[in-house]
Amino acid sequence: MTKKRALGKGLSALLENANTDITTKNIGLESKTVGSISTISIAQIEANPFNPRTTFEEEQLEELRDSIAVHGIIQPLTVRKLGRDKYQLISGERRFRASQLAGLEEVPCYIRIANDQTMLEMALVENIQRVDLNAIEVGLSYQRLIDECNFTQEQLSKKLGKSRSNITNFLRLLKLPAPIQLGLRGGLISMGHARALVSAGDEDKQLSLFERVIEEELSVRETEALVKGTKQIDKATKSTKSKDQLPTYLSDFQTRLADQLKTKVQISANNKGKGKIVINFESENDLDKIIDFLDQ
Repeated sequence: MTKKRALGKGLSALLENANTDITTKNIGLESKTVGSISTISIAQIEANPFNPRTTFEEEQLEELRDSIAVHGIIQPLTVRKLGRDKYQLISGERRFRASQLAGLEEVPCYIRIANDQTMLEMALVENIQRVDLNAIEVGLSYQRLIDECNFTQEQLSKKLGKSRSNITNFLRLLKLPAPIQLGLRGGLISMGHARALVSAGDEDKQLSLFERVIEEELSVRETEALVKGTKQIDKATKSTKSKDQLPTYLSDFQTRLADQLKTKVQISANNKGKGKIVINFESENDLDKIIDFLDQ
């Protein structure tokens, strides 16, 4: 039995869909059959407007160009039929661009029929399976599948063969401030750094810690420890403020009352206006003085 070639789980499922994988239909008078592998002129192929990949490393494209110039294209592109002698990429844009750089006039292609919705799914799912897509591009691909293809995170998990936590972690990166996202895309920090910064607090705190990570070249573990330490300090500060800090008018009254009673006075109050006054005394004589003062 011939072993099927491995595809990304989601892409494989999409390509097996009867609505997108038609193996016997011809379009018009074209000799190229939908569902087959055919050689197509590069001039007849246009780029995929749904491609989530937004950056292509020039050095990697040149390396792929050199490989294609020597060995040709090993894995065919996937295109959809738009009309007579006109096709649009579904997947394989790096190979397509490298083929142009190599001066090829024709490339081997799988030919599919796909509407815009299905094409978007196919392009996004195919790209998610690639290891060289940066974390922000993966997160954006997940978000587009949720927003534009109406997938829930659970459905996305099953379609892609990814855990829910994996999908959630990538989506959380999209909440980071733009400078941090750019730093992740540009390789200044890793996904581990970014995941730590997500839980650092508000945007100002995230940006401040991001700058420290870059300046001090902190490891992921050091970044996690920094974020954890900062959160503990913030928690302690917040707790102190909630216990000790009084509105000005109550603080002034506390001071005046302590001066008049010649003893320590503590006033506490919550946001709803409820609170208590504690008056300390060291002896019965002190207590009698306080009572006399209050009876006036």
